Amino acid sequence: MKTANAATSLRLLVTVLVAAACCSGTALATTGQFKLPEYEKFTLDNGLTVYLMEQHEVPMVYVSLLTPGGAIHDGDKSGLAFLTSEGLLFGTEHYTKSEIEEALDFLGASIQTSAGLEVARITASFAARDREKVFAILKEVVTGPTFDGEEFEKRKSRLLVELAQVKEMPRAVVRDYFHGFLYGNHPYGNPVRGTPQGVKTVTVEDVEAFYSSAYQPSGSAIAVVGDFETDEMKQAVIDLLGDWQATGAPLETIDLSRGIPRHKKSRVLLVDKEDALETTFIIGTRGIPRNNPDYIPLQVVNTILGGRFTSWLNAELRIKRGLTYGAHSGFITNRVTGSFIVSSFTRTETTFEAIDLAVEVLGWLHAKGIDEATLESARNYIKGQYPPRFETPGQLAGLLTSMFFYGYDESFINGFQETVDGMTVEEANRLIKKYFPRKGWQFVLIGRASEIRSKASRYGKLTEKSITDDGY
Repeated sequence: MKTANAATSLRLLVTVLVAAACCSGTALATTGQFKLPEYEKFTLDNGLTVYLMEQHEVPMVYVSLLTPGGAIHDGDKSGLAFLTSEGLLFGTEHYTKSEIEEALDFLGASIQTSAGLEVARITASFAARDREKVFAILKEVVTGPTFDGEEFEKRKSRLLVELAQVKEMPRAVVRDYFHGFLYGNHPYGNPVRGTPQGVKTVTVEDVEAFYSSAYQPSGSAIAVVGDFETDEMKQAVIDLLGDWQATGAPLETIDLSRGIPRHKKSRVLLVDKEDALETTFIIGTRGIPRNNPDYIPLQVVNTILGGRFTSWLNAELRIKRGLTYGAHSGFITNRVTGSFIVSSFTRTETTFEAIDLAVEVLGWLHAKGIDEATLESARNYIKGQYPPRFETPGQLAGLLTSMFFYGYDESFINGFQETVDGMTVEEANRLIKKYFPRKGWQFVLIGRASEIRSKASRYGKLTEKSITDDGY
């Protein structure tokens, strides 16, 4: 059996490598303009939205199913959405957890589950010839997980250990601290993997109830991309999920536009980690929702500020001053709003030199603005970097379901080059004035408080906590 599985895995690896090679450029029209390939969209009688996109370069099929089962719905059961997504693979009516793993391993296929802040996803990839076998498993994972109690308790125990261990890696948790600080008690401040105290309260009954409410066909979407004929796959998807019905009341609607804190003054959160040899920091503010019409132009501006190796931030903090191994900036987007962050890390003794310099570079956006030569460089860079994120079948499947949930369409892709090429210096500087405030930045520092506490308050009102405290 091991020999057979090794051979299967080798064949799958070769197939994936060929797919990567063959599919690069699948979304490019003959003119070189990046275009989203044609797809069919329809809705099943039970309310499930379906996207089908044929991609015949390699004999593989990729599936992405999205539901609204994200951590914003955790309430006081922090980690509930995450544990529910993990539990989908703990067994079904006809398959134990081990049997699911063994069957997929033998086929060289995969089914993976994940939860994010707003959504949960189930993804699958497999050889086209194995569709019926994988769909049989996928159907039960989506519509009939049993949430085996023993497997649940084992995963819960491991998660508690992981949550303790991850605090030893400030770079891995600094965003959780920042979003908790930025959003306060708003659901957008919820950590996806939960907190130890929250996870301890989650029971298998909680997970079963959350599944019944969050995993329903109405409000969900599935995308299938790969080597198939659309008419045949349409019937296959109907057979797969056409009889999927809600088993509980839908999730209570959360008005995410309400209760979002608006910080007019700068504030500082200092997270004490006394054994730290460096300070990890984020400087940030409110950002934009994913469907903001300025999303692409802002990626161009961010390329200049902190979105590439030669960006202003990285050039000043790393290349010229040697204060860090990297400095970055970017937009983190959600359905209603988002955040903009500048992130880096530096030695304890150079903490304030690095932060002061990052603040200074942020100020350049307003003080210096962007000239034509700088803008042209950013336009060329992003045209080479951005479209390839949506070229493989797996990426396209994820894109289609994200379009469904976040409320944007293929014009985001099809008009990409025209939007980038059409950006002017005047437009870039308008965006700077609109989206990059001169004040009100929020600061999070994780490091040795005994050495940096005295100067941290220079940036704003200081709040302090220990990294050993529960949560973020």
